[in-house]
Amino acid sequence: MGALISGLASIFGYLLNFIYNIVKNYGLAIIIFNVVVQIILLPFSIKQQKTLIKNNKIQEKLKELRDKYKNDEVRLGQETIDLYKSEKMSPFSGCLISIMQFILFISIFYLVRQPLTYMKKIDSEQINSLIEKYQISQQSNYKEIDIIREAKNNNDESVDIEMNFLGIDLSNVPSRNWGDFTVYIIPGLYVISSIISTKMLTNKKKKKDENKVIEANVNEKAMVEKDDDDELEAMEAMNKQMSIMIPIMAVSVALIAPLGLALYWLINNVFTTIQRLVLNKFFIKEE
Repeated sequence: MGALISGLASIFGYLLNFIYNIVKNYGLAIIIFNVVVQIILLPFSIKQQKTLIKNNKIQEKLKELRDKYKNDEVRLGQETIDLYKSEKMSPFSGCLISIMQFILFISIFYLVRQPLTYMKKIDSEQINSLIEKYQISQQSNYKEIDIIREAKNNNDESVDIEMNFLGIDLSNVPSRNWGDFTVYIIPGLYVISSIISTKMLTNKKKKKDENKVIEANVNEKAMVEKDDDDELEAMEAMNKQMSIMIPIMAVSVALIAPLGLALYWLINNVFTTIQRLVLNKFFIKEE
């Protein structure tokens, strides 16, 4: 697994370096790189969105099967297999796509975390000598980012990656620079985008669930209303927990990561949210 992630990070490194050599700015290169990666992954994103929508429909049918065969586990298992076959869908298809996207995400994390290794293709011996030269702490989780910062401070052009983006030093780590107000800008935007993303997506889900309750009330009001109301209450409680936990996690991550990483996560979050909303609207209209 480690070799796969490292290999993908190296491949993406060629792309990021190619973009950087054109724009000559690390922040701008990350933004363009993110757009290109989103375009590359678009077929997989479409597939995942279709799978999620189809899976939601299957879950409704599975609930009916569980109610119908609640006392016959063998029959339930066979009917479940037949359902997936009839829908031409594997129970693990959504998981496989998610795992693949997770591997790609981790590989890009490696790339942005170690730009000298994966982007500039500097060998480990030279990196180790630079660590010694600039007395980089062995406890640092971002040694290569630290090298880039120290090289700039010492006017060392052998390691030249322009990290200044709109007046923000992307090599800075907020937890190390509390006195610099610029370190709060990107993490702050990241947190705001996470809150907005969670609100937009959960509100869309909530509206969809409410429509289901209305439809159920029209057809089977006496029998279904209580179960659907309970389901809505549970969904609302979960959404509230998510709206609290996700910003907390976002703050925790953004404060301990270099701003270059935070910028990548910010742009990725914005594009992913827009993509999901557009695809949802398209598929709902298609249906």
